[in-house]
Amino acid sequence: MSKIPAVCVTGGRGQLGQSIKSLVDENTCFKFSFPTREELDLSDAKSIEAYFKEHAVDIIINCAAYTAVDKAESEQKLADQVNHLAVKQLANTALAQQAKLIHISTDYVFSGKHFKPYEETDAVDPQSIYGLSKLKGEQALSQIMPVNAMIIRTSWVFSEFGHNFVKTMLRLSEQREELNVIYDQVGTPTYAGDLAQAILRIIKNNTFSQTNLKTDIYHYTNEGVCSWYDFACSVFEISHKKCLVKPIETKEYPTPAKRPNYSLLNKSKIKQTYGINIPYWKDSLKQCLNKIQDSKA
Repeated sequence: MSKIPAVCVTGGRGQLGQSIKSLVDENTCFKFSFPTREELDLSDAKSIEAYFKEHAVDIIINCAAYTAVDKAESEQKLADQVNHLAVKQLANTALAQQAKLIHISTDYVFSGKHFKPYEETDAVDPQSIYGLSKLKGEQALSQIMPVNAMIIRTSWVFSEFGHNFVKTMLRLSEQREELNVIYDQVGTPTYAGDLAQAILRIIKNNTFSQTNLKTDIYHYTNEGVCSWYDFACSVFEISHKKCLVKPIETKEYPTPAKRPNYSLLNKSKIKQTYGINIPYWKDSLKQCLNKIQDSKA
């Protein structure tokens, strides 16, 4: 009888971790674990070491990250520990256990000054501490694991779980009659449920299961493009909320961390390599809003 592969999903209480957890019943060919932060804390090197001393794994899916983009500017050490040093430690763990590692990264590794969708091979130039910490995590992983790892960059993640732009807009619409939202930053919203489906498809794919598969970077977001202003308008339109949205420029809403003005990611590579069909962001937004509504019913 063949052994059932053990899959450890870090950040199990985050948007992507919870989205994967909600789908695993359909993927019984793997044994999934979703350790809590109390069991596996990426901000603590000793916690990581202790957890993997007790748990042998075949695949690590690293969904955990320090994502407080503005706070990272003043909490540089913590951001670096979670987004860089912990990733380095996970890579060494995967290497020692002969496991594969899928690491989730971000569009913030780019400058946001591009004029066409970023490809995986385009030059990186993070403009924030958060972006730099994520890039250092990517680089450490690639150096330690030249084979058997995968980096997936994504952007603008939303879901029915946790804290995100969609849920913030819904909450604010209950409190205010109008909102100012930035219109000169463009990208693509990514529904965590769609990314979770893609990851589960990848780990079942024969290409991914190859021995000594070359470590590579892939981009995944939903299809389409919009600004944060368009995104907010769509949230209210689909959910039938009466809230006036006013477009403003980035300079009218200063933040400690600089955001990319242009965050489109080219997804051709992941679609071709793994045969993944990616939904349009607005269709997935409808699906997400329905789930949020159902959870309140």
